[in-house]
Amino acid sequence: MTDAMPRTADPGRPQGFSKEIRFILLASFTIMFLSMGVRQGYGLFQIPITSEMGWGRADFSFAFALQNLLWGAFQPFTGAVADRYGPTRVVLVAGVLYVAGLLLMAMPAGLYSYTAGAGLLIGAALSGTTFAVVLGAVGRMVPEHQRGKALGIAAAGGSAGQFLMIPATDLFIGSFGWSGALIALAGMAALMVPMAYAFTDRFTGGLPDASMETQTIGQAVKEALRHQGFWLLTIGFYVCGCHVAFIAAHLPAYIVDQGLPPWLGAVALSLVGFFNILGTYGAGALGDKFPKKYVLSWFYLLRGVAFALFFFTPVSMTSVLLFGAAAGALWLGTVPLTTGLIAQIFGPRYMATLFGIVFFSHQLGSFTGVWYGGYVFDATGSYDQIWIAGIVLGVVAAILHWPIGDKPVARLSAPKPA
Repeated sequence: MTDAMPRTADPGRPQGFSKEIRFILLASFTIMFLSMGVRQGYGLFQIPITSEMGWGRADFSFAFALQNLLWGAFQPFTGAVADRYGPTRVVLVAGVLYVAGLLLMAMPAGLYSYTAGAGLLIGAALSGTTFAVVLGAVGRMVPEHQRGKALGIAAAGGSAGQFLMIPATDLFIGSFGWSGALIALAGMAALMVPMAYAFTDRFTGGLPDASMETQTIGQAVKEALRHQGFWLLTIGFYVCGCHVAFIAAHLPAYIVDQGLPPWLGAVALSLVGFFNILGTYGAGALGDKFPKKYVLSWFYLLRGVAFALFFFTPVSMTSVLLFGAAAGALWLGTVPLTTGLIAQIFGPRYMATLFGIVFFSHQLGSFTGVWYGGYVFDATGSYDQIWIAGIVLGVVAAILHWPIGDKPVARLSAPKPA
């Protein structure tokens, strides 16, 4: 049975979430918290694992580069399965794969098995426990007038995980060693499996699916690919991935290059995680009040401004902390706005599939941000080129989002058969 969708809200009633929707949001927040949060601390394992196993840092890093690419590559297909059969089955299978991947990392037979766990299994698992599938479920189950705020709450789970799981992972490594820490994280990740049942009829009250559309997945994809706005969203999300991956991978090193203490990089990333919670929820709420495409444009423009101010002013402890807060506020607020626009333009029925395609572009941008940042530094001895590129890309993305045609496609406006 495909997953149910709550009835449309009565305009005469208060605008708070129903009991069923609150439970869906709690489960979505928890799944996003664990799935996104566990992976944020992988960098903490680099030194203890490479030292004990005798691997190079390039070997260790390749597993996580592969994870990002496979996450993006699997995402359109995982989203399509969730749209066809419902998110419950997808999250169940992906949760099991996540746990298996962590256990394989904790007890590797060698480099290949470690890479299979960290890269292949968890890369596939992320495609079923993060944005496209989880936010796709929320988008289908929440009425349109509450959709932006609901997507913001669910996406903020990933932000909260980023903020809280890094110190938790560090504590686990100090207490249990790197292998024991990965086993502990596997135990936490296992909680995603029962949370998948929140998307079934049993917990949503058996409310009917209001879409009642006869459109197929193939027709939905063709319709989106013919829409200029879909391509503009896809290009813009590439910029988002490039920005956030570069900051996550290279900001600590850049701070040390400027003669500041290494601990400041960790503090800056923690600030990114904290302000990301506020920014993601705030973006969703703003998207309910103002046109989402304009809010997106301002987000990208402000990112470019933040990059410019940080790069062109003397780097100090104060500027690092301010940049961490600004980057966090603008970090993943693009997610509820982008998913909300997809649902608004094309309807929520195949939201996971369509966002999966857009998200693949994000992951290509992530790969570019990480790899090109390192390439530029090795070639020139500085990150100057990538900082300037980040400024330019922010402005370009802001311009591209402004003219997006955000009205629902004609199909959604056509009279429905009785």
